[in-house]
Amino acid sequence: MKQGLIIIDVQNDYFDNGNMTLVNTKIALQNTLALQTFFRSQNKPIFYIQHVNVRQGATFFKPNTPGINIHSRLLPIKVENNEVIIRKHYPNSFKDTTLQTELSRANIEQVVICGMMSHMCVDSTTRQAAELGYQPILIADACATRDLTFQSITVKAEQVQIAFMSALANFSDVYNTQQFMAINN
Repeated sequence: MKQGLIIIDVQNDYFDNGNMTLVNTKIALQNTLALQTFFRSQNKPIFYIQHVNVRQGATFFKPNTPGINIHSRLLPIKVENNEVIIRKHYPNSFKDTTLQTELSRANIEQVVICGMMSHMCVDSTTRQAAELGYQPILIADACATRDLTFQSITVKAEQVQIAFMSALANFSDVYNTQQFMAINN
């Protein structure tokens, strides 16, 4: 079964000094880099999702700002190795983008997903990938999120992460980076 790696929104605004700093971005980035290296070593395609927020009043991922740039440690994108950047404007990486076309072009049957934010774009994209029949695999320790507040109660990022990974286990297989690489080596 041909796999492709989808790296969602690993962009400057989510890191220190960004406009929407997340928790554990350094760990998620390290694991994303390991996945990138692993997929490159096997000549498997990588799809980088880049969110550009065009909504009025957006506070992060604003067009023409450094915050929308893919994190420099993931660069350069190796187009000659079937690596592409896909821009999106919604949490779901499939909505109004070329992602599904690119997956079809590369004959991808299964997607491996990592990125940011677990509770938003990773969640939305993983569910859509399952509904489209891509049998997603989600790499939990290569994802990051943030504290969330609901009705004056703050839920810490660690708990948000656990809640979303456990919920997404109903739509995908969920592994950590080392588990995934051991199974797929």
